[in-house]
Amino acid sequence: MTTDTPRLRLGIIADPQYADLDPNTRLNRYFRRSLPKLREAVAHFNTQALDAVVVLGDLIDRDWESLAPVLEILDTLDAPRILLPGNHDFLVEPDRLSAVHAALGMPAPYHEVKLKGLRLLVTDGNEISLFAPPVGDSRRLEAEQRLAGMKAMDAPNANDWNGGMSDRQVSWLAARLSAAEAAGEKVILLGHYPIYPLSDHALWDAEHLADLVTASPAAIAYLCGHDHRGNCAERDDVHFVNFHGMVDTEHDNAFAILSLFNDHIEIAGHGREPSRSLPLAPSRTLKTDLS
Repeated sequence: MTTDTPRLRLGIIADPQYADLDPNTRLNRYFRRSLPKLREAVAHFNTQALDAVVVLGDLIDRDWESLAPVLEILDTLDAPRILLPGNHDFLVEPDRLSAVHAALGMPAPYHEVKLKGLRLLVTDGNEISLFAPPVGDSRRLEAEQRLAGMKAMDAPNANDWNGGMSDRQVSWLAARLSAAEAAGEKVILLGHYPIYPLSDHALWDAEHLADLVTASPAAIAYLCGHDHRGNCAERDDVHFVNFHGMVDTEHDNAFAILSLFNDHIEIAGHGREPSRSLPLAPSRTLKTDLS
């Protein structure tokens, strides 16, 4: 059933990566310019009827003091916000690492948000990494071992600025997808790292995660940032949308509004973010009695 009324509307931002730094012209990143870009995005979001605004990681480029100006702007949002960290958000003083999730208002590093009859699964791709766990944490050792094994296999995503998930988190994700399936509910997954298609920016366990997600009839989309070039792909009727990095370019912004309908997803892009219309396969359409 097609309806002109969206079931869910989300504002989307990826990789503002603010810092009080001169531009990195080689990478085309203009760190200070992210504050006016954020203000522009928030001003637009506040003219819309949104259920939430999602920031898909890398709110800052580095340094704890960079976070306050970003959060101050996001505090002016009319809609609730869902924030998750990226790899750069952990480039802070070592004694601040354990405070990152709380600073973003997260109830846990990975968790479920029920909204308008849907489930949003906030994933943590930083869990096993060389930067997020505190120094001396066993997860850093696991990250070193996992990365060494991937490099030995010439994996394209064997980079120290990527990360991975623990077996415990993967089991949690599988359980939440199964619960949504049993309840007849659909799921949108949120993460910092792409999981499909495989690339140099992908989550370390990307292929396994993509298999898990596409095997669930509850899943309809996975949204991420991290690769500032952006991307959009479909596999087994699940849409994988990688949003463009806001920090890139001096003047062009990048943000979007995602509207979910019974049978398709509409992405209204702004600036460098393209607009897209993504149909939902019959097996993944929303129930007409969703509330």
